[in-house]
Amino acid sequence: MKKIVCLSIFLSFFILASSQAQNNKIVINADQEVSTISRHIYGHFAEHLGEGIYGGVWVGEDSDIPNTNGYRTDVLEALQHLEVPNIRWPGGCFADEYNWRDGIGPIDERPNTINTHWGMVIEDNSFGTHEFLNFTEMLGAEPVVAMNVGSGTPREMQNWIEYMNYDGDSDLANLRRENGRDEPWGVNYVGIGNESWGCGGNMDPAYYSDLYKRFATYVRDYSGNEITRVASGYSNEQYYWTDKVMEEASHMLDAISLHYYTIAGESWTNKGASVNFGEDLYFDGIRKALRLDEFIQGHKNRMDEYDPEERVGLFVDEWGIWTDPLPGSNPGFLQQQNSLRDALIAAISLDIMNKHSDRVWMANIAQMVNVLQAVILTEGDQMIKTPTYHVFDLYRVHFDTELLQTNSTITSYGHGGEVIPSISYTASKSDDGRINLTITNLDADNTQDVELDFRGIDHLGTVSTGMILTADEVSSINTFEDPENVILQDFSDHELDGTTLSVTLPSKSVVMLTIE
Repeated sequence: MKKIVCLSIFLSFFILASSQAQNNKIVINADQEVSTISRHIYGHFAEHLGEGIYGGVWVGEDSDIPNTNGYRTDVLEALQHLEVPNIRWPGGCFADEYNWRDGIGPIDERPNTINTHWGMVIEDNSFGTHEFLNFTEMLGAEPVVAMNVGSGTPREMQNWIEYMNYDGDSDLANLRRENGRDEPWGVNYVGIGNESWGCGGNMDPAYYSDLYKRFATYVRDYSGNEITRVASGYSNEQYYWTDKVMEEASHMLDAISLHYYTIAGESWTNKGASVNFGEDLYFDGIRKALRLDEFIQGHKNRMDEYDPEERVGLFVDEWGIWTDPLPGSNPGFLQQQNSLRDALIAAISLDIMNKHSDRVWMANIAQMVNVLQAVILTEGDQMIKTPTYHVFDLYRVHFDTELLQTNSTITSYGHGGEVIPSISYTASKSDDGRINLTITNLDADNTQDVELDFRGIDHLGTVSTGMILTADEVSSINTFEDPENVILQDFSDHELDGTTLSVTLPSKSVVMLTIE
């Protein structure tokens, strides 16, 4: 991936004591561009898990559910609207037990295998390489293919890449043609293992570094493709893994991954509910989501020691809130609802990754449909867009824009003896000079007044677009009975005076403004 040389400048929050006025000030230096916000930060993750693929994306051409060549038409159209930039597949933990040859050839001749990671259910392999890569083409998205390092071999991986990418006369390229695809797909992103410290093989970092170098040696750039090789990283504050992999293999890395799941509850065994919760689980979810900033910075610091030129990217290729499964659902399917709280967590996470866009060039929300913090939920022939879907819709304004340098004085939001900033935001500039703002009020109860002071610019035009996402309760959700309970609405509670923009944010809301 092309690297933009930039300064590492991040927002400083000066948390003030709460006051009735709830006044916040943000200074935006419109002539100081920090780094490019890659559209690939807004990527998605689709694993063979629960109904993430089957019933969520793929129903087959013979299904009674309206479909386009086997893909759910409603899901396809909803994702096309989001302009999904990339999709990571087939896992996740599933990737390290997946044999790509099981998913090619006539669908009715593919083997039935067992999904040992997620529910011990039968995987019929009807959604394989062709189905996935054709899907990404229909969406205009880049495929990100996670290779099997845990139980696979370098030869298996090399053969798969040749099958997908080679345009010459070889047995594997000709096999692809026999299976209905003449031209190669040109896959540009390859993950070499997934969570190799855990479900991907329970390795230590020194062993994985050696294994990574072995596998990476056989990732070939067929037919003019330049593959970005992504090493398996760790999560949270496990900095020792990044440190060791960078020390041993940075010369063969293009990127290393980071996973971070927000757990609003007490622990991994008590993650908290996704429905009918109060301010305790709301606040703790928001507070813990904000820690992504700390973890990204910590991993960046280790990367800087071995890669001061910032040649290697940090891909946050699994992120989102993880709750307890919905009562009555298969616990191995990781099915949860999606609330306004989760949408605000998405906004926070995207703001943080935008602000670290000097190193964070790609990210993937977990997951796209029906699993964890999904942007879409389906049930039979019904589909709903979750509140998180609408945040991704708002944040499209930041695709491939320049992050603007800012500083801010932000009030606090306190609950249960803890204090966090009340506001999260991103300010960016498009190639055509438009300034894009996304501002989130994290306070569950109080309106926030925000004064934005634009500097380095003689005058501002007009606020051409204003949209808001909010609801009556932090636990508000969309359901199949009420699919438009939490949706985007027009927003006009702002006033422009010279180079100062004043905005009044309702509690628990995300606002997007575009200034022409």
